[in-house]
Amino acid sequence: MTLPRVQRAGDLVYEIPRSERADMRVPARIFADADLITQISRDRSLEQLANVATLPGIVEAAFGMPDMHEGYGFPVGGVAGTELPDGVISPGGIGFDINCGVRLLVSELTREEVAPKLTELVHDMSRSIPTGFGRGGRWVLSSSEMDHVLEEGVPYLARKHRIGTEADLESIESGGCLEGASAKHVSERAKARGQDQLGSLGSGNHFLEVEVVDEVFDAKAAKAFGLEANRIVVLIHTGSRGLGHQVCSDHVRIMDQAQSRFGLALPDRQLAGAPFSSPEGQAYFAAMCAAANFGWCNRQTIAHRVRDVFARFFPKAELRVLYDVAHNTAKVEEISGRKLCVHRKGATRAFGPSSGEIPAEHRGVGQPVFIPGSMGTASFVLAGTDASRDLALSSCCHGAGRSLSRSAAKRQVAGHLLRKELEERGIVVRCPSNSELAEEAPKAYKDVERVVDVVHRVGLAGKVARLRPLGVVKG
Repeated sequence: MTLPRVQRAGDLVYEIPRSERADMRVPARIFADADLITQISRDRSLEQLANVATLPGIVEAAFGMPDMHEGYGFPVGGVAGTELPDGVISPGGIGFDINCGVRLLVSELTREEVAPKLTELVHDMSRSIPTGFGRGGRWVLSSSEMDHVLEEGVPYLARKHRIGTEADLESIESGGCLEGASAKHVSERAKARGQDQLGSLGSGNHFLEVEVVDEVFDAKAAKAFGLEANRIVVLIHTGSRGLGHQVCSDHVRIMDQAQSRFGLALPDRQLAGAPFSSPEGQAYFAAMCAAANFGWCNRQTIAHRVRDVFARFFPKAELRVLYDVAHNTAKVEEISGRKLCVHRKGATRAFGPSSGEIPAEHRGVGQPVFIPGSMGTASFVLAGTDASRDLALSSCCHGAGRSLSRSAAKRQVAGHLLRKELEERGIVVRCPSNSELAEEAPKAYKDVERVVDVVHRVGLAGKVARLRPLGVVKG
């Protein structure tokens, strides 16, 4: 593997110059410190980011976040904006788990109040929320219900089925529904795969964690977010499950077959795309929006069940949605006077205090941004900045980022020993598979404290609070 030439472009900024390759239309820019850029250089993610810089219609740069690692086509932690109407939309820039994202529920309970019941609480959540590869939830959607979910998103669940409340909608990115979603562009195979999966966690890096606010860094923002030291919160990380995976598979195949007709000569078949305004581009966007709505509905259903579990143990407890943010989507956004299709793969929006697209209660502070660590380390709440608009199309990273592949992690970590280690540290773990546990070991991820430090110092988002895990549910 021959790595592209990377040069320093500022404090905590590295760049693959446009002159590195004749086919690059813009530079590739990475936010990292020296240690992180070394880790990023160990896989193909730099080459992949340079490939992204060749996309027709791309503007400014192909951006790499400090958690960046190799993915399908785009690196995970990659951001690219293509100018409409004819800039390319690429399924590889969104990924297979469309609208994988994170939701944070905030309670008024303290660690001391929850501690005596923590083990039972986590166990009950693991029983109430199906986990694992292929596992479905309790609700099997009818054909009509599926179409409503795909096209109307969370508002349909809240208003028709009383899953959550109207107040939840204000605290979900895009109100839990992307306009332009169309069920007719989602295949019957995709619908069948998602038919029983609302309210299920899945496998891999998806998780449900009971956490405690460990430290507050920004008192003003923390107050606006309702976060106080020692307060109990719940972090939910999952996406559109098999439905989203099938949507991506279906449309990658369609776009791959159409490349010659569009005259696209891309350096990697995994970047297969189509002009946004083309029939293929519009069909994929409509299906992607529908899968994104399904992902929000999945997290909404899980949150509903988490609230039910907490109510059994703490009848007066309320769990408020602080925010729900997606990290595998393409969205049409106007940035600096240009209408763009912004691909965020393993990256989230990070809109600043002046944005009119964030909840009114967060204006003046910034959009909540979540950077989870692994189950044995901290997670962070940050606030988006206005500077992020010019730095990286109002984007931020979505986690610590893998430093070991899943197979390498399993070779280096014994799952049963990791389970014992976590429990000795007071972390209640519910995961039926030691092998799956090993894949998600803290050792398999970059140092989340270092990643967050880069984000904060560069100005993509500002640190608000650190969360520590107390209980973990995984597939």
